[in-house]
Amino acid sequence: MIEFDLHTHSTASDGVLAPAALIQQAALAGIQVIALTDHDTTAGVASAQSAADQLGLMLIPGVEISAHWHDCTLHIVGLQVAVDHPILQQGLDRLATARYARARQISQQLNAAGLTGDWCAAAQQSGQSVGRPHVAQALVAAGHAATVPEAFRRFLQPGKPGYVAGTWAPLAEVIGWIQAAGGQAVLAHPARYRLKQRRLRRLLDAFVQAGGVGIEVIAGSHSAEEARLLARLARDYHLFASVGSDYHGPGLSARSLGPLPALPAGCTPVWQHWSLPAADGSVHAST
Repeated sequence: MIEFDLHTHSTASDGVLAPAALIQQAALAGIQVIALTDHDTTAGVASAQSAADQLGLMLIPGVEISAHWHDCTLHIVGLQVAVDHPILQQGLDRLATARYARARQISQQLNAAGLTGDWCAAAQQSGQSVGRPHVAQALVAAGHAATVPEAFRRFLQPGKPGYVAGTWAPLAEVIGWIQAAGGQAVLAHPARYRLKQRRLRRLLDAFVQAGGVGIEVIAGSHSAEEARLLARLARDYHLFASVGSDYHGPGLSARSLGPLPALPAGCTPVWQHWSLPAADGSVHAST
């Protein structure tokens, strides 16, 4: 049985491990097929691919793109994307600009609240796709909080002095970038959005209409009950089911790298038509 993890992060965004180190850890943990899906960047894919080639893992080139739908911030995972596709990269460049502007505004607001420092520059030193976790890490390093979760609670959540809402791309546009790059658009960790079922179905209607093809049924933050509900929704909407730990590093993730629970019965896996490695190292079409 092949072990998949189709949602992981490296230091190219807000993960702890460098891309090659992440692949090494995945190999030790028994993963055979892994996707690197850093936030709004594919900068780590080449290094991860080199490590995967050396270790005999199958790397799925991916990305996790920030999107908005009505008043919700969503994350859309793109799997099997051509990372050098100009439409995808132009979109990611736009989000990188938005991320930098957000980090700069966060820094200004923290300074106005008495936390002196260039938090934008400090955050940029931590990752190529700068985000609030990098600011939180900088606040911890400066002694303003003991842990990253504490830094979020005290300074970076809504209502706190360093909170700035993200400016992301519309859902349909993000899915268009992924499709242009030949990838499959998967709704990441749907249960995390805390949408009531009627609104979640409205989201799935919009997602499918825009060209989305899958949802994460098994995710690091999903309970068994949530996975069963999402499996039912995947069947109702004829969506592929995906699995991913959303691993960021030790102490930062709900799950460690390693085998994930099996998809519930009746799900069609997102890898249904991929060419996959066999136990003898050969490659075959999934059925």
